[in-house]
Amino acid sequence: MIIKKSDMLQSLVERAIFGRRPIIIILCLLVTIGLIFEAASLRVNAGFDKMIPQGHEFIKNYMANKAEITSSSNNLRIVVETTAESIFEPKYVETLRRINDEVFLLPGVERSYFKSLWMPSVRWVGVTEEGIESGPVMPESYNGSTESIDELRTNVMRSGEVGQLVGLDLKSTTILAPLIDRNEHGERLDYQRLSTALEAVRVKYESNDVKIHIVGFGKLVGDLIDALHTVALFFALAIVVCMAVLYWHTRCIRSTLLVVSCSLLAVVWLLGLLPLLGFELDPYSVLVPFLIFAIGMSHGAQKMNGIMQDIGRGEDKLVAARLTFRRLFLAGVTALLADVVGFAVLMIIDIKVIQELAIAASLGVGVLIFTNLILLPILLSYVGVSPEAAQRSLKEERSALGNDGASSQKLWTLLTQFTTRRWATAAICVFVVIGALSYYYGRGVKVGDLEPGAPELRAESQYNRDNAYITSHYAASSDVFMVMVKTQASECNTYRVLSVVDKLELELQQIPQVESIKSFAGFAKMAAVGMNEGSFLWYDLPRNQGMLNSAANRGVPRELINQRCDMASVIVYLKDHKSETLDQVVATTQSFADRYSSEDIQILMAAGNAGIEAATNSVVRHADHMILWLVYLAVSLLAYVTFRSIRAVICAVLPLVVTTLMSQALMVSLDIGIKVATLPVIALGVGIGVDYSLYVLSVVMAELRSGASLKRAYYAALAFTGRVVVLTGLTLAVAVLMWVASPIKFQADMGALLAFMFGWNMVASLILIPALGHFLLQPQATADGSSYSSMVLEAHPEPVSTQHTKLPCLKS
Repeated sequence: MIIKKSDMLQSLVERAIFGRRPIIIILCLLVTIGLIFEAASLRVNAGFDKMIPQGHEFIKNYMANKAEITSSSNNLRIVVETTAESIFEPKYVETLRRINDEVFLLPGVERSYFKSLWMPSVRWVGVTEEGIESGPVMPESYNGSTESIDELRTNVMRSGEVGQLVGLDLKSTTILAPLIDRNEHGERLDYQRLSTALEAVRVKYESNDVKIHIVGFGKLVGDLIDALHTVALFFALAIVVCMAVLYWHTRCIRSTLLVVSCSLLAVVWLLGLLPLLGFELDPYSVLVPFLIFAIGMSHGAQKMNGIMQDIGRGEDKLVAARLTFRRLFLAGVTALLADVVGFAVLMIIDIKVIQELAIAASLGVGVLIFTNLILLPILLSYVGVSPEAAQRSLKEERSALGNDGASSQKLWTLLTQFTTRRWATAAICVFVVIGALSYYYGRGVKVGDLEPGAPELRAESQYNRDNAYITSHYAASSDVFMVMVKTQASECNTYRVLSVVDKLELELQQIPQVESIKSFAGFAKMAAVGMNEGSFLWYDLPRNQGMLNSAANRGVPRELINQRCDMASVIVYLKDHKSETLDQVVATTQSFADRYSSEDIQILMAAGNAGIEAATNSVVRHADHMILWLVYLAVSLLAYVTFRSIRAVICAVLPLVVTTLMSQALMVSLDIGIKVATLPVIALGVGIGVDYSLYVLSVVMAELRSGASLKRAYYAALAFTGRVVVLTGLTLAVAVLMWVASPIKFQADMGALLAFMFGWNMVASLILIPALGHFLLQPQATADGSSYSSMVLEAHPEPVSTQHTKLPCLKS
C-alpha cells in the first residue's frame, strides 16, 4: 500500500501532532516538572486488606466475625530465645519484660489482644485442695527471687502454654502482637516504619545470651520494602545494559539518549500520576516501572530505527520522523493496546494488590503512547541522527535486501528458509511437539506457595531462618487456620455444640501437616481432668452442663469462645502453608461441614493467615485460565483490527501460545507456584510478546498486499523491523535475567519467567510467522506492483545528502 503525500496531508492525527511540535514539547516539559514533584510524595507501603480477596466466601465469613475472633490473621510473633538452660532465669525474665513493654507500645499493635508471659490475660488454671483456682502466669509478686522463679515455673507448667507461648524445650517464649491495618482515622499502618522499629528492638536486646526471632505479615512486608533498594539497583543496571546495546547497534549517542530518556520519562510520569490518583507502590507492583521502561525501549527503538533508515535514504529529519510515524504508528498503538489489555484483564481478580498493579501498569502503558509514539518522533524530528549512523543503517538494510536476500546477513537468510514448504512443515511439527510436551508437563503447575516460610524471600533470609526456628520449637506455628462454629446465643458451651467441635478437631488431627489444635472442646476435657483429681480417665467431653459452665467461667482463652457465646473457634496450627496442606485442610473441613452443619450450627471457614491464603489460592486458581483466555481474545481482536485478516491473526497469536505453554512447564521445573506475585507474569508476557509479531507482520502484510512474494516480504520485514525485534528481545531478556540474583525471591522468579518469555516470544515469532505464513498468507498484487523493499533499492541506489525536504512516496 503506497502512502502518498495527499494521504499524509489528510491525516488529522499526524498534522495535529507535527504541526504543533513546540507546543507539545513545552506542555510535556511542564507536565514533567509537575509530576516530578508529585513523584517525590509517592510512598512504598502495603496493606493487609489489599492482599485479601474481599469477595471470597472465606473472607466474607472472616470480616463478618472479625470483631469476635481478634486480629488473628495479621499477627506479629516475636520469639525471645535464651542460650541458657531455660527461660527460668531472672536476667532472661527481665529482658523479656523490657522487650514486652517496647513492643506493646509500637504503633499499630492491637493492645487488647496482646499476649506474652508478662500480660495478666495469660493465665493458668489448676485444681487445689480448695477447688479450681486460676491466676496470671506471671506472679503478681514477682521480684526476681528464687521463690518467684519457682512460682513462675509452676504456673507455666500448669498453664498449657508450653508449645504455645513457651517453647517446647523451655528455652524461648513468644510475644504475640496482633496488628491493626488502619487506625481510627483510616490511615494505613506504615509497615516499613514498624519493621524498622522491630529491627531496633532486635539490635538493642540481642546478645550472646538472647536471640530474637520475628515473623508475621507486618515483618515480611517490612523486609520486602527494605530489600527494594535492590530493585532500584537492577533497574539502573537494566538501563545501562539497554543503553549500551542500543548504542552498539546505532553508534549514535543522541538518538540513543533520546530513546532512553523518553522511556524513563514514561516512568517518571507514571510515578507522578500514582499519588495524584491516591495510589501507593507496594512490593508486588514496584516492578511495574521497569516493565514500562522495557516496553518503551522496545517501541522507541523501532521508531529510531525507521527514522535512521529514512534519513540514510536522504530524507530530511522532519520528513523522516513523519514517515516513520505514519508507517509504524498503527502497529505501535495496537501493540501498546495489547499491552494495556494484558494488564487490564488482571482487574477481574478480586485481590486489591493485583488490581492496583493492573491500574498502574495500564496507566504506564497509556503514558507510553504519548511519550514514545508521539513525543519521541517529535524530538527526533529536531535532533535527528548522526549522518554516519544513518548511512550505516541504510547500508545494512540495502545489504539485507539486495539480490533477493543473498547477502551477508546469514541469520536473515536462514530465517527466510522457513517460508519454504519443507522448512515450514518441519518448524510447525517441532513447535507442535514442544507445545504438546509443555502442556503435558505444565499441567503439574500448582497454585499457592510450594515452600515453607515466606517464599517471597530467599530460604537463607533472616525471616525464613526465624520462621524455621519457630516451626521446630513450637507446636503452635505461625501458620494458623481458624474455623468458626456459629450457633445460637449462649449455646457455644453446650454439649450439643462442643461435641461437633470435638469431632471436627479429631478429623483435622488426622492430617499429617497439622501440628496442634486449640478449641473449647479440648479445654473442657482438660478441665474435666482437673476437676477429678487430675485423672486422665476423665479426659472426655463432660455431658454435665454445670461442668461445662464452670470450664467456660474459669480461665478459658478468650480466642476460643466469644463474649456472647454464640461462636466457638477451632484454631488449627499447621506445619506450613503449602498449597497441598491448605487444600487438604479445606477439603476436610468442607466435608465435615456438609455432614454436620444445620440451622442451629454453622461451620464456617476461615480466618487466620492460612485461612486467608487458602481463599487467595482459590481466587487465583479460578482466575488463572480465565485471564489467559481474555488476554488471547483481546489480543486476537486487536490484531484483526490491524490486519483485517484472520490468517494474519493466527500467525501473530500461535507463537505466543507455544511460549505460554513452555512458561508453565518452566514454572513446574523451577518449583514456582501460581500466586499473587507470579499470576500476572504470563498474562503480561502475552501482552508484551505480541509486540514482536505485530511489528514483523505489519511489514509482511504491507509487502504481500503490494504483490511481493512471502520470502521477499518476510526479508523486508526482517531488514526493517526484525533487527530491532531481535535486539530488544535479547536485551530485555538479559536485563530481567539479572533479577535472578535479587534477595527478593518473587522478583527472581519473575525475572526468570520474563526473560524466558521475552526471548522465546521473539524466537517463536521469527520462526513461526514465516512457517505459518507459507500455508496461510499469499501475495496480493496491486495496481502499481511495487513494494517497500523495491523502493529502498530503486529510489536511492546510494545514501545521499540529508538536506532533501520534499515528502516522497513510500511503501508501508
